[in-house]
Amino acid sequence: MRALPSDQPLSRFGYTASKAVGNAVKRNRLKRRLREAIRSLPIASGWDVVLNARRGAAEADYHELRASVAGLMARAGLLEPEEGS
Repeated sequence: MRALPSDQPLSRFGYTASKAVGNAVKRNRLKRRLREAIRSLPIASGWDVVLNARRGAAEADYHELRASVAGLMARAGLLEPEEGS
């Protein structure tokens, strides 16, 4: 994952998956799952983020991918603080 601050009011995301991940069907399925994982997280605004999928990501189910993405976003400090915290 790579992230850079931007002056945009919203965060933008890009997704990459090389041929090492699998064929086109696997790569596209993986990118759809990553998009949905990002959609379900409270991401801070004003960031440009690129997620680079690795080889084992194609075999992971949605819940494993979401947990991985959430961990990456938390480590990078891109998640909005939860209400009540």
